[in-house]
Amino acid sequence: MDLGNFSVSLAVKDIHASKAFYEKLGFTFFGGDIEQNWVILKNGHAIVGLFQGMFENNIMTFNPGWDPNAQTLDSFTDVREIQKKLKEEGITILKEADESSSGPASFVIQDPDGNAILVDQHV
Repeated sequence: MDLGNFSVSLAVKDIHASKAFYEKLGFTFFGGDIEQNWVILKNGHAIVGLFQGMFENNIMTFNPGWDPNAQTLDSFTDVREIQKKLKEEGITILKEADESSSGPASFVIQDPDGNAILVDQHV
């Protein structure tokens, strides 16, 4: 199952301090707005989103339809199809995508340890 591009979304206490820390690790600005308390940083194919005050815990994020540069892929597995397969596997969907819709949509699941996984399609 192809879940799409992967990144980790970190709930941070001080976005400026966190951004400076990750820049020292070689990450560079890729997107977002620090004045809105969120930025996306990239180092090669590694992508880290920093989010201050937007959610409580860290989230693993997959983006069907995007390559590592947030460019739309010609072919990909739609988020609703991924959700349907996971339901068939007995995985509980915490926040469901509307399966009658098309285009951008997302759903959320949790791993056995309570780690949130967001599958977020933007195209």
